[in-house]
Amino acid sequence: MTVPRQRTAGRLAAPAARPVEHNTAGRFLLRALFWGGLALAVLPWWLGTKAGSIDTQAELFQSAGRVTGLIAGYLLLVQVVLMSRLRWLERWIGARHLGLWHRELGGSVLVTILAHAALITVGYAHADRVGLTSELGTLLTEYPDMITAFIAAGMLVCIGLLSIRALRRALPYEMWYFLHLTAYVTLLLGFAHQFSNGQELFRPGLGRTVWIGFYVVMIAAVVLGRIVGPLTLNLRHRLRVADVVPESPDMVSIYITGRRLDDLDARAGQFFRWRFLARGLWWQAHPFSLSAAPNGRWLRLTVKTVGDHTQRMRAMQPGTHIFVEGPWGDFTASRRVKQRALLIAAGSGIAPIRALLEELPPGAVVIYRASAVHDLHLRHELEELAQLRHAQLWFVVGDRRDPGPRRLFTAAGMSDLVPDITDRDVYLCGPDGLVEQSLQVLRRLRVPRRQVHLDPFEL
Repeated sequence: MTVPRQRTAGRLAAPAARPVEHNTAGRFLLRALFWGGLALAVLPWWLGTKAGSIDTQAELFQSAGRVTGLIAGYLLLVQVVLMSRLRWLERWIGARHLGLWHRELGGSVLVTILAHAALITVGYAHADRVGLTSELGTLLTEYPDMITAFIAAGMLVCIGLLSIRALRRALPYEMWYFLHLTAYVTLLLGFAHQFSNGQELFRPGLGRTVWIGFYVVMIAAVVLGRIVGPLTLNLRHRLRVADVVPESPDMVSIYITGRRLDDLDARAGQFFRWRFLARGLWWQAHPFSLSAAPNGRWLRLTVKTVGDHTQRMRAMQPGTHIFVEGPWGDFTASRRVKQRALLIAAGSGIAPIRALLEELPPGAVVIYRASAVHDLHLRHELEELAQLRHAQLWFVVGDRRDPGPRRLFTAAGMSDLVPDITDRDVYLCGPDGLVEQSLQVLRRLRVPRRQVHLDPFEL
């Protein structure tokens, strides 16, 4: 069934955020820097390869192996910088675009690394006139740091495979996260190989200097974004649990206080990585979005209890200290390009959508999808906000095969409910099925891509 809840009276709860222009110039500059850096990365190979010097098949394979190795190393460094969580970089480019570029480059890293290993092995095997197995044994036993390089390549292949969305969704979040962190280990393992065995980098010169510069930039980005930034944030704000409030049998809200929260640069729709320093919780950090707009007095996250970690969170005591990283993400009102918005949510995706409703201009339309009425979490808050924000609130309840939900998620059904949909920003947050179905409908309705905003977890 589809139950409308529309409120048209009351005082506005928060000032409307003004839209900002998307930083297309910044993204263009970043792409230019990327291609310029790639040219510098392969420059040692170019300078070291004289015209007409590749005469044999062995030299051709070896040369191709060297250039793919340089490309692979450079792409891996770029991958790390993109996910270094530098605040100024995320603001300049946008967290969503950084995440998309990171994921798109992942396949290129795997291909170039495997190509490098295969081409180098084949090239030296041709030169030594031996089989591939024999040459592989020679590389591993006679060349320093080659064993660690092969281990690093194997680890990267595993990381790449586990990043496939279907496999990633099947893994517990903490396992995927810790496995993904091993990318830093692969850099350490491959570093020595590049500078001791790489023909273009083992001698002092321009190429070696450029590559040392690449590593310095990467290390600085990681230290600033992953260590200095979080430590500064936590020392300044000293966050702790103020209260734990059950919202339903499988949903709980956690209220958080701290020092100088009015200086915390967070927006509705963003998320933090929360590490609760309590027994059984301290060793894991999980990403949760804010479920209420920051107000300078407290923060709130609303979590669905789906595992041991979230179940333990229900039993936390007030005063529990918290170590956080963030805020991250550009799933915020500041990214909109239109005056009005459509928000579509399901499941735990209602948390950031509910927070966004506080900061978006009046007149938003909210579609909340649930299988049953008891799955409509934060319902009373949404109804009150709808009244205060002059918003339309639609609860779409029932099986996806029921006539109401099935028709709504069609081009005709959505345009009937929201006739001016092409003149609205659309914020999507929920399970994969809801997001994919909604995106198909939006494409059929020709909603411009720049008006569609996805929660970071949907990237």
